[in-house]
Amino acid sequence: MVAVVNLQWAPTPSREWALFHFRRTMRGMEKVVTTLEAFEEEAARFARSIAPSPRGATLVTLSGELGAGKTAFTKVIARTLGVEVVVNSPTFVLEKIYLLAGSTHKFARLVHIDAYRLEKGSDLAPLGFDELMQDTNNLILLEWPEKVIDALPPPSMKIAIAVREDDSRTISYD
Repeated sequence: MVAVVNLQWAPTPSREWALFHFRRTMRGMEKVVTTLEAFEEEAARFARSIAPSPRGATLVTLSGELGAGKTAFTKVIARTLGVEVVVNSPTFVLEKIYLLAGSTHKFARLVHIDAYRLEKGSDLAPLGFDELMQDTNNLILLEWPEKVIDALPPPSMKIAIAVREDDSRTISYD
């Protein structure tokens, strides 16, 4: 039996409540997606459910082997949040920042960082990572967190994407 408890105590939940609810509903979840459409639906669902952190930027890490779908997941999040330009992997430029216009967005900026070419956490400093992490209006999606783990605060969410033998994907949230 699953109990559903509504902890909403105000007409507009606080950032703290929204983040608590987001973490509680996503942590430990694993989903197998067998089609590109299902993969994109899952990424869009995640984008709609994510809540800003009350203390600093909302950091989401994306792990998985080359070609697993980290950038594809990010592209759908960007599109769902209203980014209208083409979102490509920032592998060679390392970081791309997208402004999220309009008052309906939970975040002002989507920051997409690809740490694949970095060797250590201190390599994030030239990107202004510490400053980006201070702003509660930032949603930071960081691919390849294992490359810079020594410089990362605990993320709001860890996402792992694994390729299965049948080419489907397992998306794990922690």
